[in-house]
Amino acid sequence: MGRVANCPSTMEMLIGFMIPTVLVLICMEPNNVEAQVEEPPYPPHYELKALREIAAELGKKDWNFSENPCNNKSSWFTPPPPPHVSQGIYNSTVTCNCSFPDGECHIDGIYLAGQDLDGVLPHSLVNLSYIKTLILHYNYLHGAIPHEWGAMKLEIMTVSMNRLSGSIPGSLGNISTLKYLSLENNMLSGTIPPEFGKLNCSCSRISSNNFTGKIPNIFQSWKQLEKLEIQASGFEGPIPSSLALLHNLVELRISDLPGEGSKFPNIKNMKNMYRLMLRSCNISGPIPDYIWEFSQLQILDLSFNKLEGNISDSESLAKLQYMYLTHNSLTGSIPDWISSRDSRYQMDLSYNKFSESPQSPSCRENLNLFESFSGGKNLGLDNCLKNFPCSKDWYSVNINCGGGATTINGVDYEADEDSGGAAKYFPLKETWETSSTGLFWDTSVTSRDFIAQNVSILRTNNSKLYTRARLSPLSLTYYFRCLANGSYTVTLHFAEIVIRGNRSYQSLGRRIFDVYIQEKLKLKDFNIKNEAKGVDKVVVKQFKTVVRNKTLTVRFHWAGKGTCGTPRRGTYGPLISAISVDSDFKPPVLSGWNKKMKFVAGAVVCVLCLIFVILGILWWKGYFRHKPSREQVLRGLDLQAGFFTFEQMKAATNNFDATYKIGEGGFGAVYKGVLLDGTIIAIKKLSSKSRQGDREFLNELAMISGLQHQNVVRLYGCCIERTQLLLVYEYMENNSLARALFSPKESQLLDWPTRQKICLGIAKGLAFLHEESSLKIVHRDIKTTNVLLDSELNPKISDFGLAKFDEEENTHISTRVAGTIGYMAPEYALWGYLTYKADVYSFGIVALEIVAGKNNTKYRPEEDFVCLQDRALVLQQKGHVMELVDPRLGTEFIEGEAIRMTRVALLCTNSSPALRPTMSEVVNMLEGRTIVPELVMDPSIFADESRLGALKDQFNRMLTQKSSETAMVTQTSDSSSKTWPHSSSTLV
Repeated sequence: MGRVANCPSTMEMLIGFMIPTVLVLICMEPNNVEAQVEEPPYPPHYELKALREIAAELGKKDWNFSENPCNNKSSWFTPPPPPHVSQGIYNSTVTCNCSFPDGECHIDGIYLAGQDLDGVLPHSLVNLSYIKTLILHYNYLHGAIPHEWGAMKLEIMTVSMNRLSGSIPGSLGNISTLKYLSLENNMLSGTIPPEFGKLNCSCSRISSNNFTGKIPNIFQSWKQLEKLEIQASGFEGPIPSSLALLHNLVELRISDLPGEGSKFPNIKNMKNMYRLMLRSCNISGPIPDYIWEFSQLQILDLSFNKLEGNISDSESLAKLQYMYLTHNSLTGSIPDWISSRDSRYQMDLSYNKFSESPQSPSCRENLNLFESFSGGKNLGLDNCLKNFPCSKDWYSVNINCGGGATTINGVDYEADEDSGGAAKYFPLKETWETSSTGLFWDTSVTSRDFIAQNVSILRTNNSKLYTRARLSPLSLTYYFRCLANGSYTVTLHFAEIVIRGNRSYQSLGRRIFDVYIQEKLKLKDFNIKNEAKGVDKVVVKQFKTVVRNKTLTVRFHWAGKGTCGTPRRGTYGPLISAISVDSDFKPPVLSGWNKKMKFVAGAVVCVLCLIFVILGILWWKGYFRHKPSREQVLRGLDLQAGFFTFEQMKAATNNFDATYKIGEGGFGAVYKGVLLDGTIIAIKKLSSKSRQGDREFLNELAMISGLQHQNVVRLYGCCIERTQLLLVYEYMENNSLARALFSPKESQLLDWPTRQKICLGIAKGLAFLHEESSLKIVHRDIKTTNVLLDSELNPKISDFGLAKFDEEENTHISTRVAGTIGYMAPEYALWGYLTYKADVYSFGIVALEIVAGKNNTKYRPEEDFVCLQDRALVLQQKGHVMELVDPRLGTEFIEGEAIRMTRVALLCTNSSPALRPTMSEVVNMLEGRTIVPELVMDPSIFADESRLGALKDQFNRMLTQKSSETAMVTQTSDSSSKTWPHSSSTLV
């Protein structure tokens, strides 16, 4: 359906502004061989000093000040991700302009998006005299906007999706160069300063804030403005008359203006308008005829006003794809041009007063006519319900909103799994139907947008009711029919399963909505997260109501408060997990003939029950048992990743041609593939003969589908068709860390800064898995073959087939052994005692391998040494740590960093898990923020042959005793390391 917009898409809007910057950087590349090796000059000293101050104020801790920020091959420069990458909000870039006549370079852009920076907006920014672009959206910044910024010459400024507060300083109105301004999704208050009238932006966004007062009349000089958004900002009406002066507007969004109403604003001269929202603005009177002549119009939302009169019969709106006129007082007949639109067009005319005629539209999914007709026919079209006549009076209805059928405490909840839609009335059962109104703007609309999926493990009772929930961008009505008249109790179940509660931009979402029962307001400005005192927690509300005419309505309405861009686009609006409607009176008692029929029916039921018992026993004995197929099991998984078809996979790999094969894993081959849109992917194909692979596939799919971090490999989706099971990952151009370090065929030698970056990146990825992710995970198989490198040699942890969830209330996980010899912590290898400290141990081994460039298990230069770790301990004890460093590096390394990395590695491999640091402590030590404590370890645990032999004998006996309960040993992609047996059970 294309891209549409309700809450602002900052990335979408910035692409047009960022392309020139990228082109400038490309143009800065030299044209001859001699110039290619010439590095641009550093920016002036005062700019470098300003960068340090800016980093301190923002809380940005990973800028490498030993590198030139103007060198676009340094770690300062990360090109903006392509638009089709959903994780594309992440960016960490500093750009320079080196085209000045004197040959100087000056910093002209800072792009820090999706960083979770928790500082304040930097006052020091004014010291960068040449800066034009400032991108700070999707962070956790707080405080006020510095008034000093008014002295700068910014062209692009976005600080959206943060937690900024206070009023907007009037000095910003002095930035005459400003073309793009985005302040949306914060907690800014006060009014818009009159100085803003001096701006001449082409795009301005101030939605989702807490402003007060009326919309200021400041548009007189905004003649170049093309896009204006004042949606759900806190302002009151009316819409200012100066809006009529903005002739260049192509997109206008104003919504939720309480207070003084007005007639339809004069926008007659905005003939190129293609997106128009004037929703809940207290507008009365007819819709002007010229609106129906806007030939470029694609989206029209005039819902929840007081509009009257007819809809024009004009057919000029050929491009109109979405139209919302819901909840007005429109009359007359529905024009033919609406009735004739096919399924590509979404039209919502619900809650109006149209007159029904023989020519009225037929019931269909893309045209919502719920309660749209006058004359007593509130549902409008009786033929929508003709397949669901009332067979009797009902006294109880229970719905698992957005989820499947389930039974909780003896109560049967009906499934509600229809995909919903942007303008959809869908009768589902005899007893209830649903009307869904509204469009998630600024996101690619799919059928999955209207059902919310939990993003973490739910530890609540009755979690099946809260795993999924029905979601609506605007208005959602459950209409109950065939109910016996009388008093009822309505029970509403809520849980916030999308917005997070951690210290990141993902926690900054504010979901606020109203709840109506029988069109009476029952909950005003309801916030699930606040009411439940946290995310993933249940809150249940009960209300008394009366059913007349055998009908009951429960409506959830987003009244334009809260946010609409965090944690991602399309997460705002009302959310409902389950609904129960129960009568407060007992059904009438059966008598006479009905009693006799009751006994007959009871006898029949008893006979049927006896038959079912016999059949059940036979099934239990295995006569009828049918084992579910892989596809049935996997399709039942709740994933946050997409599904691919097997045909797509074949096309991407030229029918799995051998030349596309890039590796061999424990349960199948890995292929490089190219999708039709040019996206390069890696496809892990499960061997059809591998039962162990089934378990690993399920575990990896469930684990990684909910993870997003720059140092964890990203899962695009999976393919499940009959016997075919495939995982689709982002493609990592430089294969594994093992190949880069150990393969004699690799011509590329990892220099020391790259090794430092890789080691730190792995540590950050593990810190995320252990401490920061909503799913606390122990990987269990950290090794160099499971660390992949992208085109910039950034590390990403992969292969979650053996990973397990770490339940926070448990001190450790009792589990059978799984992992790779040479990387496993001793307490886990010998006794199955598993905590996240086992990953810390494995990381220590990997860090030693990065320093030495040698494989831990293959490194035996002298017979006295068991492994690389053993030699590192001895060298540390003798004070000769530098002998461990990869000799291929020569002198091209920083001695202090090598010593620090080695000491951290040995600290991580302490034989006692209690003495190992956490991964967040490891990150701080590697970055030099904390001192590495002294370590004293006895290397004889590795060098004493008799003790080593005893340990091996003990472990072999353990394997022999448990061989009947464990899987067969399988080879990993590295022929030198073996994956140990593991249990088929998965801890959840």
